[in-house]
Amino acid sequence: MLAMIAAMGLLPIGDAIAKLLTGVASPFDVTVWRIGMQALFFVPIVLVMRHRLKGPLLSWTALVSGALFAAVMICLVSAFQKMPIATAIAIFFIEPLLLTLLAWPFLNERPGPRRIAAVVVGLIGALIVIRPNFTIFGPVALFPVGAAIAYALNMILLRRASRTRSALTLQIGATFCAAIGMLILDAGSIILGRDTVSIFELPGWVFPALICAGAMLSLTFLLITHAFSRVEAGLLAPFQYLEIVGATIVGFAVFGDFPDALTWLGTAIILAAGIYVFHRERMTGT
Repeated sequence: MLAMIAAMGLLPIGDAIAKLLTGVASPFDVTVWRIGMQALFFVPIVLVMRHRLKGPLLSWTALVSGALFAAVMICLVSAFQKMPIATAIAIFFIEPLLLTLLAWPFLNERPGPRRIAAVVVGLIGALIVIRPNFTIFGPVALFPVGAAIAYALNMILLRRASRTRSALTLQIGATFCAAIGMLILDAGSIILGRDTVSIFELPGWVFPALICAGAMLSLTFLLITHAFSRVEAGLLAPFQYLEIVGATIVGFAVFGDFPDALTWLGTAIILAAGIYVFHRERMTGT
């Protein structure tokens, strides 16, 4: 549990770094750098933890998972560029609710009426958060929704694939595939004439910030992996919502952003619905 709490504290710091980077580069470039740096830090992790790897690192499953992971990153970074981090994260946390719905057709895990009702209530909470922010920021307010959908689909994919390989193998393989794919897209877009920024022409703080972001992402990954290897997922899941607390603190301290009353109301509804869904899954599975 302490590992999970620490991980949720580190995630908003990485998000704040990403938001700072969007001030000097496009969200696409920031995503390429962030995923690439994470992949580099995973190389020594693979060497140290190779005894825990089960199955091939690179596979079609890892490729699809990597594409979904990249979609999550670019959607969130694009949202961070325009929106307060806490607001974007609050909308993103409809993901467990979407996962409950998507698990029905993809995994044949049919939710009971109480969980379906909780999902509906949670989505209403998301609309409360999205509506005023859509007026202010435009379609970018929907980017966290896209990230939540991609993340939920990725969780379903990983759940199915974990029957034949370890979660560690899948996560690291997906990161490598995402990094390779994003680098190919980046190179292709440059050849086609997209304007880009060379990392060597950026302010001196950018490269150390990227190293810090890569290190924290890797550490966060290890903490979460350790937590889920020791405690059942249903007990740890509610701790994910601590990320909103960290995002609020970091967003206010670094950018002076603080959610308004309507955003807090919608966030509270989303959190209550998500926690109830986790509770029903643990207690009755209905």
